[in-house]
Amino acid sequence: MKYLSNKNGFLGIDNNVNIKEKVVVIPFGLEKTVSYGGGTRNGPKEIIKASHQVELYDEELHCEPYKKIGIKTLKPFKIDKDIKKALKKMAAINEEILNKKLFPLTFGGEHSITPGCIAPFVKKHKKLCLLHFDAHADLRESYNGEKFSHASAIKRCLDHKNVSIISFGIRNISKSETFYLKKNFSRINIFWAKDKAKWNLKKFKQMIKNKTVYLTFDVDGLDSSIMPATGTPEPGGLLWDETLNIIRIAAKNSNIVGADINELSPIKGFNSYNFLVAKLAYKILSYKFLY
Repeated sequence: MKYLSNKNGFLGIDNNVNIKEKVVVIPFGLEKTVSYGGGTRNGPKEIIKASHQVELYDEELHCEPYKKIGIKTLKPFKIDKDIKKALKKMAAINEEILNKKLFPLTFGGEHSITPGCIAPFVKKHKKLCLLHFDAHADLRESYNGEKFSHASAIKRCLDHKNVSIISFGIRNISKSETFYLKKNFSRINIFWAKDKAKWNLKKFKQMIKNKTVYLTFDVDGLDSSIMPATGTPEPGGLLWDETLNIIRIAAKNSNIVGADINELSPIKGFNSYNFLVAKLAYKILSYKFLY
């Protein structure tokens, strides 16, 4: 695997810093099936660029987490135009990272990357729980004739019988998806956005306790007031502090083994949205390795 220099990679760490890596960041700007706003192919480079402005000291954890983690960033590479080939490439990258006993964090691109991301985890672990942040259920069998659409990302993950889902922030679902949801209620738990004031996070803590977890974060799960830079923004979503609280609970009570963040569509001149995603990525890694 070929890495960017520290300075050019995630967080823009000094090249003289030599910390053995535990994490590999994969920029994977796949954009093949977006159905409203575009631009997700530019997400990875803008997240990495914005991350150079993220303060390395964490006032909550009282340290500079990167020094205890070690983070390398893969050099950008060509992504196949055929979505099935692109997902196979994604799976192969994560498999190589897992074989080196490292933690993969993928920056998309659209949400259709996730079935490729989790493929080696599904083979490695007897059971895998997806912690899923999203405005949309993504449980369609296909969308616009494409089985591997971003609108079918979670359905493709659930094609694996050893995968279960805990979703937060869902507030957009089609009628056909509700039928699938009812048939598979034992594998899918949804904390609906409409019920946010009544969420029982103690129940969530018990649900996720001691599980092997893969975290997939579609940024449209965030409320559109703080994250309009996405192809399908939705009002009524998650805010910053409550998002971190959920991830904190997961990190303390389960084994998070990998993650992806996707669906950022950068808006020229509005760097705060790119910065939010960069800081979110650093928080996910910090909680994973320091809790």
